Amino acid sequence: MPTPIQTVSESLLAPGGLTLDDLPPLVHELAMGDVDFADLFFERAEGESFTLEDGEVKDASFHRDSGVGVRTCVGDRQGFAYTQEITADRIREAGQAAAAIQKGQSKQTAIALSPIATPTLYRPINPISERASHEKIAYLLEIDRLARQRDPRVVQVQATLSISYREVLVCATDGTLAGDVRPLVRLSISVLAEQGGRRERGGAGLGGRYDLNRLLTPEHATQLVTDAVDQALINLEAVDCPAGEMPVVLGSGWPGVLLHEAVGHGLEGDFNRKGSSFYSGKIGEQVAAKGVTVVDDGTLADRRGSLNIDDEGHLTQRNVLIEDGILKGYMQDKLNARLMGVPATGNGRRESYAHLPMPRMTNTFMEAGEATRDDMIASVKKGLFAVNFGGGQVDITSGQFVFAASEAYLIEDGQITAPVKGATLIGHGPQVMSAISMIGHDVALDTGIGVCGKNGQSVPVGVGQPSLKIDRLTVGGTA
Repeated sequence: MPTPIQTVSESLLAPGGLTLDDLPPLVHELAMGDVDFADLFFERAEGESFTLEDGEVKDASFHRDSGVGVRTCVGDRQGFAYTQEITADRIREAGQAAAAIQKGQSKQTAIALSPIATPTLYRPINPISERASHEKIAYLLEIDRLARQRDPRVVQVQATLSISYREVLVCATDGTLAGDVRPLVRLSISVLAEQGGRRERGGAGLGGRYDLNRLLTPEHATQLVTDAVDQALINLEAVDCPAGEMPVVLGSGWPGVLLHEAVGHGLEGDFNRKGSSFYSGKIGEQVAAKGVTVVDDGTLADRRGSLNIDDEGHLTQRNVLIEDGILKGYMQDKLNARLMGVPATGNGRRESYAHLPMPRMTNTFMEAGEATRDDMIASVKKGLFAVNFGGGQVDITSGQFVFAASEAYLIEDGQITAPVKGATLIGHGPQVMSAISMIGHDVALDTGIGVCGKNGQSVPVGVGQPSLKIDRLTVGGTA
C-alpha cells in the first residue's frame, strides 16, 4: 500500500513533471542566504456543496484548486509567495519573491529530506465521489420532508451538505517531508417555526473526517431534524431573559465554543510571543479554578479538527494547556516555537496553499470532573442553564467576550423551568475560568460543525467540555 507521501506526490508533482527527487534541490535553493527556515506547501483540493431551501436547490457548487506556497523566515519576518502552476520554474520564481526579505550573503547548505511516517486518524478517501449528485439532493429533500412532517408549525427548512477532499505535501529546510490525504464532510439543517405571528429558528449539524456514506444515513437525518425542530419549538415558548449577574450552568459539548473563543485563542503562541494575550508570561501560574484542565488534541480519530500532520509537516499531538488550573504551555507553530525557544506542538495551520501558517487550535476541550449536571442545577436558586450557543465576539488582548445563547432556560429553586430568549453571556474569559465551581463528568465534543476564523483564515476545528457551573456571570437579557 503506498504511503501518503507517495500517494500525494503522484497527483501533486507528476502533472508538472516533478518527482520527490526534485524536492531537495528546490528546498536547497530556498536555504541559500541568511534564511533561518523555509518550506514548500503543495496542495490539491476539491470541494462540493449543495444547499436546499424549501424543497428547491438554491445553491450547488464544485471547485478544484491546486498550487504551492513558498515561505522563507528570517527572524520574525516571513517572505511568502504562491503559484497555481506546480512546476520547477514557477516554484523558483515564487521562491525568489519570498526571498526578498533576506539581507545576508548566500550560503550553501545541503538539504536531506526525511519522510515522516504519518498515523491514520482517518481514511484517505475522496468522499465527493461516493454518491452521485442526485442522491445527495434526494437526501436533502428527505430532510425537508421529515422536518415539515414533524410539526406543522415548521414554515421554512434549509439543509446544506458540504464535502471536501485535500491532498497536501510539505517539505522544509529542517528536513521535513510529509504528506496527508484529508476528507471532510458536514451536514447542517436550519428550520423556522411560526406560531401566533411569532417566528423562531432552530438548527443542528453533524460532520467529521470520514466517508459520505457514514454521514448520509436515515438515522442521522432523523436525529438532525429532531434536534433542529425541537429547538425552534422550544424557542417559540421562550420568555424574555432576565438580565444581571447570576450563576450559569453550561451544557456539555458545543458550549465549549465559549472556551475555544474566550480562552483558547489566548493560548496560541503568536499572541503570547508578542505579549498581547492575557496569558502571556504566566506559565506555571494559577489561571483557572482548581480542577480545570484544558487540552488541545489533534489526534482524535475522525474528528473535524484532527490532522495526521499539521500544515508544516509536524505530527499533531495532545497538548495539555491548563492542568488543574495551572498554565502549562501554549499552542505553537514552527516560527513562534523557534522564536520562543520551545518545541513546536503540531498546531501550524493554514486555510490553503495561498496562506501563511500560524498557530491554531485543533480539537480544544475541557476534561471531565466528578459532578453531575443535576447537582449543578439543584445548587442554583436563581440562574440560567445555557444549552446551545449562536454567534459571539471575543477580544484576545483583554479576554472580554459576548456570546448569544440559542437555547437557554431559567433555573428557579434548583429546577429548570421556562425557556428564555435573548440571553447573552458577557464576561472575561480568565475570570470565568476562575469562577467555575463544579465540573461535570459528562464531557463531550461537538457534533463536528466548528469553523474557526483568525486573521482572515478559516479552518475546521472541534470544541467540547463537560457541563459546568459558573458561580458569577453577567447575563444580558430582554426582560
